Amino acid sequence: MPLAQSEAFSPQRATGQRVVVAMSGGVDSSCVAALLAEAGHDVIGVTLQLYDHGQAIGKKGACCAGQDIEDARAVSDRLDIPHYVLDFEQRFRDAVIEDFAESYAKGITPIPCVRCNQRVKFRDLLDIAKDLGADALATGHYVRRIEQDGVPQLHTAIDEHRDQSYFLFATTGEQLDFLRFPLGDLAKTETRELATRFGLPVADKPDSQDICFVPNGSYTNIVERLRPGAAEPGDIVHVDGRILGRHDGLIHYTVGQRRGLAVAVGEPLYVIKLDSESKRLIVGPRQATLCRDIDVKDMNWLVEPNDPIRVQVKHRARERAVEATVSPLGDMKARLRFDHPQSGVAPGQAAVFYQGTRVLGGGWIENAPVIGECPLDA
Repeated sequence: MPLAQSEAFSPQRATGQRVVVAMSGGVDSSCVAALLAEAGHDVIGVTLQLYDHGQAIGKKGACCAGQDIEDARAVSDRLDIPHYVLDFEQRFRDAVIEDFAESYAKGITPIPCVRCNQRVKFRDLLDIAKDLGADALATGHYVRRIEQDGVPQLHTAIDEHRDQSYFLFATTGEQLDFLRFPLGDLAKTETRELATRFGLPVADKPDSQDICFVPNGSYTNIVERLRPGAAEPGDIVHVDGRILGRHDGLIHYTVGQRRGLAVAVGEPLYVIKLDSESKRLIVGPRQATLCRDIDVKDMNWLVEPNDPIRVQVKHRARERAVEATVSPLGDMKARLRFDHPQSGVAPGQAAVFYQGTRVLGGGWIENAPVIGECPLDA
């Protein structure tokens, strides 16, 4: 039986359902609300106040709601739909910001957007949507929900440059039953055109390029404030044992990084490992960054295999998927072997498994040993 088309709500399909839309104040979620309202659904806009905007930008007296909340309210007024702002600051701080700071302090590269989806939006907000009597929660993510034989599957977006499936790997099957992603079949240019057609006040609003609670891009300031001492200096050490210089805090680096090392040895150097205990930054040639096997923890399977299976895997959001074999180990763990060694595989990032466009699941990279041995066991 062929796959059904991904199901944006339409007047021909379940018209009149109550749908809560997670409205961030951007053009994507605003278009979702407009599309569903036009289709005749009972739309309720909900915006989460996740952080103190004034504190985030270091400006006293700034509106705590921030411009995004004002934009979401303006769009709701334009569409004549109810709009609620929910104070989730403490939940967001506990579940996302604290985890973000702790990860960097331990030399791990976190993905706060995944944690936000996993611990706030698709858990707490989903529960609130159900309390409001909604039939579904819709978001502006570029990803497709496709049903086959009545079972929802998660697939990549039509526009591969906008695809956000990597950030949604932790979505459970139960959550997927309730979620809808109306933009999964659209290109970003089409979304912009829709925003103009609907006369939305955010039609020309630029896409956000920063982590929401780091609007100026300086995440190290947040880490230093929450984890004093996380930016202490230490030695920059070559994998052959040579001390090459000093760094100004491991929180400024991530595995695979090349730029910003400020040392020169006649060859390009890359970050191999961040040793938080000794505060050493281990560097070496690109060959020393390669790994073939990785251990993955806290697995979320949408399709759990019993035996090793062939997959395509992304180990960073901006990397292309590569061929690999994944073996389920039980206890929410898995072992992954790349067909060809990969560079820059960083603990704290996610390994997300695909077969074609379908997301099978994913988990957090726990260990990514580089190929071969070196004096520092990097």
